[in-house]
Amino acid sequence: MNEDLNDQLLIRQMVERWAVWRDAGDWARFATVWHPQGVMMATWFQGPFADFIRVTQEGWAKGVSILHFLGGSAIEVAGDRAIAQTKMTISQRGMVEGESGPVLCDVVCTGRFYDFVVKVDGQWKLLHRQPIYEKDRIDAVDPAAQLSLDQRALAGFPEGYRHLAYIQTRIGYTVKLDMPMLKGEQVQDLYRRGAAWLAGGPLEREINPD
Repeated sequence: MNEDLNDQLLIRQMVERWAVWRDAGDWARFATVWHPQGVMMATWFQGPFADFIRVTQEGWAKGVSILHFLGGSAIEVAGDRAIAQTKMTISQRGMVEGESGPVLCDVVCTGRFYDFVVKVDGQWKLLHRQPIYEKDRIDAVDPAAQLSLDQRALAGFPEGYRHLAYIQTRIGYTVKLDMPMLKGEQVQDLYRRGAAWLAGGPLEREINPD
């Protein structure tokens, strides 16, 4: 096996461990996939990975349910740097308005994890994760239930993660409204930043990991 392919497999392993250990609540091992300056960008949180772990634990204690499922990856390696894009879904369960009262729903958002990855002491670590939100939907867990969403509020959220933002704001989170989606200037800027960083340039990001 050539070195480039071996690096790609190790990066994919790291991406898979992120999803399994995070969703299992295995916080000690979850922390090991991150670079010390690792930053997580999500609709409801942007900041250093240690803070992400803390607020995720707090959400778990309050009953917040967010899970992940992974698809294929495309990984570009350049020395001790790599950009990994991995197809994924984010699934969040929660209550929203229904015609006869609150209704338990699942929101499923399809997109990609766009990861800036670095090799440290022979191991690939996650330096910066920026999801790309492509499309989403909301479904009642009970198919007979009728939803009654606030259409004006729903329309105020970005198309790629509209229902995800809706359910997250309903439980008190503040949602970032300019995240990259399938098309648009934000995702094109992300691609530009990724290419520049992979070529040896500095990592441009809006969150200071310190």
